[in-house]
Formats: sequence, structure tokens, C-alpha cells
Amino acid sequence: MRILLLSLALSLFVIPLGAQNSLDNFFSNANTFFQSHVQNGLVDYAAVKQNIIELNSLRDQIGTANINQADATTKKAFYINAYNLLVIGQIVDNYPVSSPLKVSGFFDNQPFDVAGEKITLNQLEKNKLLATYKDARFHFVLVCGALGCPPIIDVAYLPATVDAQLEQQTRLALNDANFIKVTADQVALSQIFEWYADDFGGTKAAAISFINGYRDTPLSTDQVGFYPYDWNLNMVQTSRSFNTEEQSDFGNISLRYVVSASIPEGSIELKAFTNLYTQETGAVGGNLSDRATFFTQNLSALYGFNNRFNAGIDIKYRQVSFGSNTDSGFDVFTLEQTATTRQGLTGIGPKIRYSPFIALPNFSIQSTYWIATGTDLGGNNERPFIDFNGDVWFTQIFNDFSIGDNFSVFTEIDILVEDIGAETDGHINRFSTPVQTIFSFFPNSKTTIYALGSYSPYWQEDYDYFYQAGMGTKYQINPRLEVELLYTQFRNSFIRETDGTASTLNFGLRVSIF
Repeated sequence: MRILLLSLALSLFVIPLGAQNSLDNFFSNANTFFQSHVQNGLVDYAAVKQNIIELNSLRDQIGTANINQADATTKKAFYINAYNLLVIGQIVDNYPVSSPLKVSGFFDNQPFDVAGEKITLNQLEKNKLLATYKDARFHFVLVCGALGCPPIIDVAYLPATVDAQLEQQTRLALNDANFIKVTADQVALSQIFEWYADDFGGTKAAAISFINGYRDTPLSTDQVGFYPYDWNLNMVQTSRSFNTEEQSDFGNISLRYVVSASIPEGSIELKAFTNLYTQETGAVGGNLSDRATFFTQNLSALYGFNNRFNAGIDIKYRQVSFGSNTDSGFDVFTLEQTATTRQGLTGIGPKIRYSPFIALPNFSIQSTYWIATGTDLGGNNERPFIDFNGDVWFTQIFNDFSIGDNFSVFTEIDILVEDIGAETDGHINRFSTPVQTIFSFFPNSKTTIYALGSYSPYWQEDYDYFYQAGMGTKYQINPRLEVELLYTQFRNSFIRETDGTASTLNFGLRVSIF
């Protein structure tokens, strides 16, 4: 009995001691990590990704940590470090990426192992810290991976110093002219004070009172507003990622845009994509060869209702021309309506994009339904074909895979139904399943060079197909504006049989509004 009691007493002593030693190791390792990879409030994500073993070890420690017997101060320090490390980890898992908001469900849908629990970043911030400790200073030490956050520090938060660190970081942030922007007649606050108003007293006056408790020079104006949050990535500029010109303009740095990802909650994406298709056929049965040219302008607007579901509208405008091969393809831009040229709006309808899997943020499904607009789109004796008379339903399944830091592969599988309607009314309900692959190279943070290949079988009584291959490039003028140029060679059975040629020239423009 004595041996049993002694063993029990010893276990009650050893288990808490083991848990404490484990936590001490975590704080020490986290401190070494931040010292190695944080510079001037920015994170060297490229370096972390190159040697991810250290970060993965810390994530394992976060997941298995035993904090049941830890005091409130230790738990506070543990959760702050855990949040910042898990943010860095999720960015590194998706790197290169321009913003945490480019990762679907970054804050609210991706669960992590934290001290034996499955919780998201939002739950960690709001439930484990803000709701438990009622301390608004957490907003100045929890770093979300964006430039709009207060800078991340290059050491870990430790139980013995966490309250002093909270005080110091709050004071530094609230005296930073880039964080609290003061002019002669107005004060502009970070949107942190708008989103978490209750934590700062619920009103602008209460927020100013909180801020003045830390300011060297108190704010006095009643004109208080909020400046837009900067969601661009808080990354260190290194020779591995950027050239000298890019380093001089950090505000414009934006890594590759992942077309397959849904856009973030509350953001707007505007896209214009222009396609100029021209086809020349060889002589058939002694007749002269001819040329057909289609100029198609697709305009779309998409809104992020949340980080996984987007909805918007698509508009399709076309100009067409038909003539001999001696005619120029640019005759398509003639606005006159003739028996061989035509222009007009041919379709308008809703679009949705959905990312169904939290674990696959770059996998999404996009569906657009164009309602045919206009009269006799299929053509008649007085006007040529410009589009199908029936509606069009286009569903695209996207995915994007990173290959190291400088390459990616984009895949797309589509379901396309054209000219929807009753066959008795002349509709053909043409069904096809296009597939497409794009291999991309990123020579620097703003430029993409890519090769494209696609194949589209038409599943109808008289089987048909087309395929195309080409090269393109994208350039991000700034984080919210991207331009694209693409050239492809096009081929199908009719063009092959008539010894003809066909090609496309495409220009795209994308605008993101956060």
C-alpha cells in the first residue's frame, strides 16, 4: 500500500513537471524561431519554407501541449505565440501568396490542433484570449500575416514578460504615425478599431480615450475615421524573392494571383477578358477560301459573400465579320450592321464560385448561366451568325498546385451546354467537356509566364472537337490590378480537313477591390 501511495504521489509531481518542461521547451524554441525569421516586423516566409522542419516541430508542440495545470499568464503567452506561429504556418503552406485573404477560410474555416483541441484562428483569438482575459491589448500582438497588422516582434512572448510585452507593443503601435494617422483636422484609425469596437468601449470616443491612455501626444480632434486595412503580405524582401527595383516599392509587391481560389469575404473582383478569334479555311470544291473573325468581350463582377462562396454577374458582348481570306481580321471592329458584319450584347447572367473543401483552398467550382439576349443571334439572310439563339450554361472546376517557389500547374475541367432549348425550336443543346492545363513560371513577384494547352470534345451524333495551345504572360501592376496577354493556335476537324488555320489573341484585365 505504501508503495502504491508513493507511486501515486510521485506521478502527481512528475506529470506537471513534465508538462512544464515541455512548455519551457516550446517557449525557447519559439523564441529562437522568431529571432531567426522576423526582421523589422516582417517575416521571411521564403526562408521558413526552405527549412520547414523547425516550424513543423513548433506546430507539433502547439498541438500536443498540456496547459491544464498552467497558470493564466503562461496560457496567455502560449496562445499568443500559437496564434502567430499558426498564421505563419498557413501562409508558408500556401506560399507564394500575396495575402492571407487569398487562402480560402484562412481565419474561420481551417481548424488547427492547439493544446489538444481543434480550433480555428478566429476561435483562438476570440475565445481563448479576448473572451477569457478581456484585454484589448491583444490586438497589438496578434499578427494576422498582413501589413495592416501591428508589426510582429522578433522574440517570443514569455510567461515572465508577457504583460510587459503587451504594454510595450500597444504603446509602440498607438504612437506609430503609420498606424494612427493624424492630420491637422482628422484622425484616421486602423479598421481594427472598427471591427472590434466593443473591445475598445463601443464608440469612437471610447476608442480615442483608450488610445490616449498610451499616446505621448494625445489625440484631440473629433473628426475620426478609418483607413482601409492593408491585406498585403507582411513579408521580408530578400534577394531570393525580389529584384532591386521591387525592393524599392514594397507597397506594390504582390505574389501570384491564384485564379482557382475563391475571393475573400467582402472583396470585389472585376474582370474583363477579350478574345479575338480569326479563322481562315482553304479552298473547298473550287470555291475561294474565306475568313471568319469573332471578337468577344467578357465582363464579370464577383463579390465575396464569405471566404468560400462568391457570386456575381457575367456579360458577353460580341462583334463578328465574315468574308474572303483577303479581308483583314480587324474588319470585325466595323460597327456597321451588314450581311457579313454584326455586333451586340449576346448574353448576360449570374455567376457563382464555391470552394467546397477547407483543406484544398485552391480548388473551386465556378458556374455561369448566360441568358441569350438579342434577336436572331443565329443569323438570317440579312444578318450573320453572332451567337447561339439559346442560353449557355458553363461550369468550370479549377485546381492549382504549387511546384516549389517559382512554378505552378493549373488544371481545369469544364461542363459546357450551349444553345439550350427545345429541339423543335431549332436548338441543338450542344454538350462538351473541355479540359485545360496551364504551366506557369514566376520569374519575379509581379510577372507570370505560362504555357497553355486545352482539348474540347463535343459529345453529339457527329463527334467533333477542338484543341488549342499557346503562350501567355500576366503582370501585376500593383496588388489590385493585373493585366494578361495570351496567344494560341486553334485546331478542329473542319479546319484540318480544309487545310485552314485559326488563332486567338487574348487580353485580360483584373481589378481587386478589398
